[in-house]
Amino acid sequence: MGFIADALARVKPSATIAVTNKARELKAAGRDVIGLGAGEPDFDTPENIKAAAIAAINDGKTKYTAVDGIPELKAAICAKFKRENGLDYQPNQITVGTGGKQVLYNALIATINPGDEVVIPTPYWVSYPDMVLLAGGEPVIVEADKSTFKITPEALDASITSRTKWVIFNSPSNPSGAAYTRDELKALTDVLLKHPHVWIMSDDMYEHLVYDGFEFTTPAQVEPKLYDRTLTVNGVSKAYSMTGWRIGYAGGPAELIKAMAKVQSQSTSNPSSIAQWAAVEALNGPQDFIPANNEVFKGRRDLVVSMLNQANGISCPNPEGAFYVFPSCAGTIGKTAPSGKVIETDEDFVTELLETEGVAVVQGSAFGLGPNFRISYATATEALEEACTRIQRFCGNLK
Repeated sequence: MGFIADALARVKPSATIAVTNKARELKAAGRDVIGLGAGEPDFDTPENIKAAAIAAINDGKTKYTAVDGIPELKAAICAKFKRENGLDYQPNQITVGTGGKQVLYNALIATINPGDEVVIPTPYWVSYPDMVLLAGGEPVIVEADKSTFKITPEALDASITSRTKWVIFNSPSNPSGAAYTRDELKALTDVLLKHPHVWIMSDDMYEHLVYDGFEFTTPAQVEPKLYDRTLTVNGVSKAYSMTGWRIGYAGGPAELIKAMAKVQSQSTSNPSSIAQWAAVEALNGPQDFIPANNEVFKGRRDLVVSMLNQANGISCPNPEGAFYVFPSCAGTIGKTAPSGKVIETDEDFVTELLETEGVAVVQGSAFGLGPNFRISYATATEALEEACTRIQRFCGNLK
């Protein structure tokens, strides 16, 4: 009998974290590496939010809090959902966790029984299938259209069985940046209305990062009849440049929220008290920096898409949101890299790109769809331009 739990054999480490760590190791060894693997804004946390955290420390707000969030933060989240999404939640319908990942994990642990299925569209955030597996469930992967990175209502309907418990929905998407319009989302929610045993886990973490006048909507907003079986997940990491503060939250049915609190009470207990007070200020305070940051992101997106589409063998769609692009490298498959290695997969492509040109990206197969790779453009414009120049050179040198 082995010492390590058998359940861990079902999962793999996060590919995005692995790429980020590899880039750090190469930098530490003296290599000139541009890391485009991490989904982390390079903007600093706004001053008013930092000031709120400092005030919390000075005011002695450094003790244990309620397991799943202080009342003030829950009130701010309720106000946010009403103000921005037209969703009415009470404090007992709100949970706060140590980042959005913990909130998603708590929900799965609290609801999944052996054999339960969770529908996950591709390309998916790397952690979704593995969290389902850790919870004892079975991921059911639905392949998206490779040109739009969106699933059709027909594909969603065909994936649902009597054992389906959840559909995980992420728009705008990590890794593709694709976002569903209101009409596209309504077509999917119409399918879900036909299956009253299926719940919706909507990961809205990139809600505020949309471009070109795109209107963000969330499932329970588009179809109110799904309100009682939807968990709407969000957080302060991306829009507020608070990745390290680790605050995620969700609104949903009170019974589910109570069960998730039970899981959290026996794992991490409360999120950082100081980060919670900072999040109160983030949600209640000025929001004017968000569109200003988005203009910078949009410029970076346009730069990256243009330069990648000028690289031999690369095709890069223009995403609606988030801060990722998910180009295809199908045109490089079968070619030989400067090292003499034949590129047979997208993993080969990203490995050779890192070794040859010092550009760290993540292979699309880690997100369930390839041959592609993910670039995060949440980094300095100068670094992005240099990285894309190196990618162009790498592709140009393939034989």
